[in-house]
Amino acid sequence: MHILIATAGSHGDVAPYTGLGARLHRAGHRVVMATHTRSAELVRRSGLGFHPLPLDRYATSGAEETRGHGPKKGAGLTKAEQLRLARELAPEMADAVTEACASGAEVLLFSSSLAPLGLVAAEGLQLPCAGVFLQPLEPTREFPPVIFDVPSWGPLANRALGQCAQSLLARAFAPGVRHLQRRLGVTREALERRRATWPVHHGFSPAVVPRPADWRPGMEVAGYWWPSEVPGWAPESRLADFLQAGPPPVFVGFGSMTPSDPERLGRLLARALRLAGVRGVVQSTRAGLSVEGDDVLTVGEVPHAQLFPQMAAVVHHAGAGTTAAGLRAGVPAVPVPMMLDQPFWASRLTSLGVSPGRIPFQRLTAENLATAVEKAVRDPRYRHRARQVAALLGTEDGAGRVLAAVERGAGGDRRGDQDPDR
Repeated sequence: MHILIATAGSHGDVAPYTGLGARLHRAGHRVVMATHTRSAELVRRSGLGFHPLPLDRYATSGAEETRGHGPKKGAGLTKAEQLRLARELAPEMADAVTEACASGAEVLLFSSSLAPLGLVAAEGLQLPCAGVFLQPLEPTREFPPVIFDVPSWGPLANRALGQCAQSLLARAFAPGVRHLQRRLGVTREALERRRATWPVHHGFSPAVVPRPADWRPGMEVAGYWWPSEVPGWAPESRLADFLQAGPPPVFVGFGSMTPSDPERLGRLLARALRLAGVRGVVQSTRAGLSVEGDDVLTVGEVPHAQLFPQMAAVVHHAGAGTTAAGLRAGVPAVPVPMMLDQPFWASRLTSLGVSPGRIPFQRLTAENLATAVEKAVRDPRYRHRARQVAALLGTEDGAGRVLAAVERGAGGDRRGDQDPDR
């Protein structure tokens, strides 16, 4: 079977799909990932085919250059800026997604970032499809929408807010959806039928977010699908020597986030680590962080799957992928969320008992970070609970559940069920 996985966004929005794609590939299927050109090496290194999408400006995390507005600095694009950017690029994205889908694929899998367009393409091309989402975006009574950092106001309010969030996302993609409907001759009624019944597999553990009881049939929580690992990876000598030179350090990294003053943040982190009395490994990446000293080492891109198990705790922005990697490693977390779904995952870490609590980035100080890090490292309850959660995740096979659903027919998609050869 020829399977296309389409996704867009930051590194964290792409990496988990390399693991899912590799699992499908090992089962004998031809798998192609359609995503940003900047992710080509990551995809090909995982043994998958690559189809470029001209969407490098569509990155839901971090500072991206937007048309006519120059480089955006700060902790990332605001909700309004991201919605504006998605709306502006929607027709261009729609054509690119359709061309990828029409390149010989027999089954289509879409991340949430491309699902509104992918559904139209799937209907127009009469192909089975499924969603493969990293966040629980479907409205539910059980918690507020993950893109709104608000407390639960009760079942009715949670569901109403969830429907409001979906309406905002639909409005952002509306120009691209209408463009594709005209191009492919897809009626509104046909699209609504597909949207109401298509299967969606969520790439997180039910131990972290149990499946809401009020979700419709076909909305499943599969379990994590882990990023494809770098073959033969070994730490560079500086990192290896640092890890061996003392007790396990604390990891600090903010992924694709781009704080407006990385030098100031670096000084804050150095002071926090010093106050907490711990060693630190700081990941620079897009944040531009650099903290050096006898007890601190700044590194570039390092696979979290290999690094995190060697840490005493992890301080991070609570992106979906980094949150998952920390849970898998069985280490305590200090989440510092900035935007979108990050506060949701940060709150989950606290409710799971693997974190002493979240610190919103806007309220981050050396003192409150040091206090949280000291609790995470010194209080054995957090490590004990982290190891319990990691053991639960080790029993799950999220990618395997998606594979089984795809081989049944895109997880129950009506077109896949009607064609036994697919």
